[in-house]
Amino acid sequence: MTISAPAQPFAGQDWAAEYGRLAGADARAPLGAEELEQWAVAAHMLGKDDEVVALRERALQSYLDRGMLRQAGRCGFWIGFHLGNSGQPAQAAGWRERMRRLVEGAAPDPYLTALGTLADAVFLMRTPRAADALPMLDQVVEVAQDVGDDDVLVLAIMGRGAALRELGRSAEALAALDEAMVLVLAGRAAPQVVGLAYCSMINQCMERYDIQRAGEWTRALSGWCEEQSGLVPYRGLCQVHRAEIFQLRGSWAEALAQAEQTSQLPPPDGWVAGAAQYRLAELYRLRGRLDLAERSYAAAGAAGREVQPGLALLRVAQGRPAAGMAGLERALAEHEDVARRSRLLAAMVEVALATGDVEAARSAADELAGDAADIGTPYLAALSAHAEGLVSLADGNPRAALPQLRRAWSLWQEVDVPYETARTRVKVSAACRMLGDEDAARMELDAARTVFEQLGATADLAALDGADGPAPAHGHSLSSREREVLALVAQGHTNRAIAIRLFLSEKTVARHLSNIFAKLGVGSRAAATAYAYEHGLV
Repeated sequence: MTISAPAQPFAGQDWAAEYGRLAGADARAPLGAEELEQWAVAAHMLGKDDEVVALRERALQSYLDRGMLRQAGRCGFWIGFHLGNSGQPAQAAGWRERMRRLVEGAAPDPYLTALGTLADAVFLMRTPRAADALPMLDQVVEVAQDVGDDDVLVLAIMGRGAALRELGRSAEALAALDEAMVLVLAGRAAPQVVGLAYCSMINQCMERYDIQRAGEWTRALSGWCEEQSGLVPYRGLCQVHRAEIFQLRGSWAEALAQAEQTSQLPPPDGWVAGAAQYRLAELYRLRGRLDLAERSYAAAGAAGREVQPGLALLRVAQGRPAAGMAGLERALAEHEDVARRSRLLAAMVEVALATGDVEAARSAADELAGDAADIGTPYLAALSAHAEGLVSLADGNPRAALPQLRRAWSLWQEVDVPYETARTRVKVSAACRMLGDEDAARMELDAARTVFEQLGATADLAALDGADGPAPAHGHSLSSREREVLALVAQGHTNRAIAIRLFLSEKTVARHLSNIFAKLGVGSRAAATAYAYEHGLV
């Protein structure tokens, strides 16, 4: 006997209209079980989660009244599943027991047994014994395939992926999720399963820093959400990862808005709100708002979220690298997950160099190289190459640093992360300057500056003010690039003409000109021109 969900379209659904239609029909005459389940799905998609259980309870009783035990068991499973996902594990456990009693005394039914097994496996997935669920989920997959319940099949396959991940079998875990997504993309899963599948895939990719795959699935999820009129966007950790992807892709304003929205989630989503606070702290830190970053890191920590490596990098920005080192050492001692340690190790390289401990930085870079090779994603490979380049620069070996940094730059370009790309170009500039190639050094800095300006990375822009070459011996403090701009101003060129001539953006030229005015103590182009001629800078 084939068991399938009540028919639900995959795309183009107007959930507000569907909810209103079913509510109106129920007001005229009580709905049947199938329509009550459809109403429950519409309520869930609109974010009316407090109505879902009551609607499915009515459906369950209707199925029982009609002697439809399989359908009643399936409905009870969805009630427990919804409660568990809503942060109500005690009530979810109560429904597992209720469903177990429901089938006691009835004729043995492999499908109902599989539903109970799946409910037990889902419970285990929320405990440290997640890996123990794997053989249970394998059984559910077989039964779901036999009876044709694609929703249960997708859930069981996704559960297998999570269990395999817990066992450290990352490649198999991703393969399982790929299998589940084939069913999702074919339109064979109900809407409440579709969003969950997308989010599971994104979460798994982000845990391995597989930024490219995560970005692709995020775009797919966004497209699907846009087709669901009235849909309340998927909440929770998936939303935090979307904010992180926006940040990595250079859409900092969108990342900030997404993180701010998620940070307001009440209990039982407090840990997710803490993760969103961490993302906010990272964005504030990069924008130079250290006071707001401090506050958000504290909120993240209060919610139980690990605040490293971000807090350590904040301590460096505050001139307290020793405190940052202590925090990173504590976090590295606590966390064994290779991917998580990779980010900690990358920060350790920077913080150790800020304290002058080159050996500690080299040790962290070496461990990071091994971990990045094990995981094999371009993002972590770039992180490792960047770290190795930093250590080579600290050793005074720019010839060794350049190929490492160039490799990092190429990999950052591959995964399309503009901020990291610009940071690496700053270090390439430093290596070129150490080798006496001032032209290349200036070009790399200008390219980095343009990206930092576009992103609003004020902290990095401020750091560049002292990285544009040594002060000349003319009694002023203009950098070599600022002298070039001043000479062209004195020759009568407009900002646009200077930008074209020097391959800069007009915004960068305006910034240089503002710095020139401030350093020379003048307030106009005419006064700056007079200074240039007086000091032989033309």
